[in-house]
Amino acid sequence: MNLLPLRWPIAAFTVLTRWRRRMTLGVRVAVFDEAGRVFLIRHSYVPGWYFPGGGVEKDETMEEAMERELLEEGGIRLEERAELFGNYWNRIASRRDHVAFYIARRWTQARELKLPNFEIVEAGFFSPDALPADVTAGTRRRLEEIAGRAERSTMW
Repeated sequence: MNLLPLRWPIAAFTVLTRWRRRMTLGVRVAVFDEAGRVFLIRHSYVPGWYFPGGGVEKDETMEEAMERELLEEGGIRLEERAELFGNYWNRIASRRDHVAFYIARRWTQARELKLPNFEIVEAGFFSPDALPADVTAGTRRRLEEIAGRAERSTMW
């Protein structure tokens, strides 16, 4: 499946969204399985491995957005509320981008993930000590914070 043609509409939407909004608000969630592995995804339109997540839509809470994105990108439904771990300024993405970051440990696979799809090329659970080589720097930093090996930051 050639995903290159799909990158242009997504990039155009991102540019228009940044232009129209004064501030963007997104969510990310670290989902851990019983073995302590973390769920990561690789998008079709940006390089690297990320926590699942995305933008908070109009008339949607951050928690609702996080649950929606988790179901869309991972087929995962939470069995209990995720913990809000922190709020971050993602100045790499934009001078006005903010991310609410959650941790989830109790979940169920609500539906099978068929990959690759429009947005997600790969997904899987990884030991925090054996992450893919191209995991993003922000993802690595959040895992270090969760493990207590790094002080919590306010910068993504």
